[in-house]
Amino acid sequence: MQSYEYFFETTHKLSQTIAKQAHYHAISKLIFLLLYQSLFKNPIFVAAFCKQTKYRSKQRNFSPQKSKKEMGEPSNTSAPKKKSLFARSLDVIEIVGNKLPHPATIFGGLAVVVVLLSWLMHLLGTSAVNPATSELVTVNNLLSGEGIRWMYTNLLGNFLRFPPLGYVLVVMIGIGLAEGTGLFAVMIRALVLSAPSKFITAAVVLAGIVSGLAVEAGYVILIPLGAMIFHALGRHPMAGLAAAFCGVSGGFGANFFIGSIDPILAGISTSAAQIIDPEMVVNPAVNYYFMIASSFVVLIVGTWVTEKIVEPRLGKYEGTAERFKIVQLTPDEKKGLRWAGIVLLLFVVAMAFTVIPENGLLRDPESGSILHSPFFSGIIIGILLLFLLPALAYGIIVGTVKNDKDMMRHIIKSMSGMGGYIVLVFFAAQFVYFFNYSNLGLIIAIKGASGLTEVGFTGPLLIAAFVLLAAFINMFMGSASAKWAIIAPVFIPMLMLLEPAYHPGITQAAFRIGDSLTNLVTPMMSYFALIVTFAEKYDKRYGIGTIISTMLPYTIFLAIVWIAVLMIWLWLGIPMGPDGPIYLN
Repeated sequence: MQSYEYFFETTHKLSQTIAKQAHYHAISKLIFLLLYQSLFKNPIFVAAFCKQTKYRSKQRNFSPQKSKKEMGEPSNTSAPKKKSLFARSLDVIEIVGNKLPHPATIFGGLAVVVVLLSWLMHLLGTSAVNPATSELVTVNNLLSGEGIRWMYTNLLGNFLRFPPLGYVLVVMIGIGLAEGTGLFAVMIRALVLSAPSKFITAAVVLAGIVSGLAVEAGYVILIPLGAMIFHALGRHPMAGLAAAFCGVSGGFGANFFIGSIDPILAGISTSAAQIIDPEMVVNPAVNYYFMIASSFVVLIVGTWVTEKIVEPRLGKYEGTAERFKIVQLTPDEKKGLRWAGIVLLLFVVAMAFTVIPENGLLRDPESGSILHSPFFSGIIIGILLLFLLPALAYGIIVGTVKNDKDMMRHIIKSMSGMGGYIVLVFFAAQFVYFFNYSNLGLIIAIKGASGLTEVGFTGPLLIAAFVLLAAFINMFMGSASAKWAIIAPVFIPMLMLLEPAYHPGITQAAFRIGDSLTNLVTPMMSYFALIVTFAEKYDKRYGIGTIISTMLPYTIFLAIVWIAVLMIWLWLGIPMGPDGPIYLN
């Protein structure tokens, strides 16, 4: 401290001496400028300087505020607004998360951790009884001879059969053409020019909810589209990405329509319920009424969190990503958009004729079912055509597609940007399939479910705790149907045996809420890596930490409101859906 004070006093006197010479006045200012930059921002020097108030007020007649003003810097006349504890916590999560290695490296490291854990848990004799099959589940040691042979022979297979890889690459053919021809840009401009700006956030969240009918399309198409719309409006693109992500993931437990996941879950629920009642069949629409109510929960909470928490925290976007210019549509663009809409309508009508008639081509040829039919099994091809055909029509009208070479050029250009995603998927697939093969995920899920049942919760408290359990298990297992197949045989029979006895639809609805909540923040979610890739388009510094810290407020507020709505629903005794009463008796 003494040396800093002595140095300041000596330097100050020297500068005053020099300043007495008129033609050296600029040198004096330069000395003070250098001192300010190199010393006044040094915390040790500032502490010593501020301690000696007589130097500030009398000997030097100098104030930091005056110096800043002279040098053209803003004065600190008012203290900066202090961030809340919640905002500071999110900042810490983002900073820590973004300091993590590249996501591909993380997944590769996690795969190695799974290998080592499988060896350790095998030595400890870790096991659990699968309630679905009553079989003993043990850990498969990946470092055993059999495990090493499995890894060596399945590395390629793990990569190729990882579901998001095929879905993304196939859909990107249609998206690439729609983007290359300019259809997406015109659609965004038309939306921005016609829709009131105050409803844009709600519209993006709502579109995400509806996209739950075809989950792959929601993640692959709507999430980047949400970012593009917000960016075009001069808002932060990450806020648009987050709003769309909230709607898509919330769409698993909330929707206005019955989707392909509903019969899958209902089938598992039926098997679990028949442990108690062999005659019981759970309707695929058993949660339909509650799903509609949940859609409004996700819509309201998602919109509020985006506008009141996420977007203010993100601030103004300072990145260099190209922004869509909002200009009026030209006559050719309007004509192309009109023909794209006509082709889209014709395609939808044609698809309707394949499923609506009882002998429809894409119905199940044996049972005539729509839900279990080629239509839903091949829905990804339908999504591809949904974008490919209107984009082709638009490109022909406006002249961006003059021949087959133009068409392929647009597609190839879009696919060329998927290299980073493909590399990431290779390592992510190894981690997921190593985890599944080792049975570690299965054992964690079984023990977690069994542990909660031993706590002794009953009634609504048990259901609320079950929502949190499903949310926790979702952090470790990605597949909703796999988790439900493990959890349903434990909780559905248990709640059916309580007094009063709960209908299986209640347990299924609680599971869907929990599974939706942590989809927003778990890297185990199949499309999490793709979302990181979308974010990096707007800022290369964005990483896993950015996504988690941005989406965590949605998880917290959705959990609070959604569980509260479920409790009120149970208290009022409203049926969950067709053939879905609250109680069995």
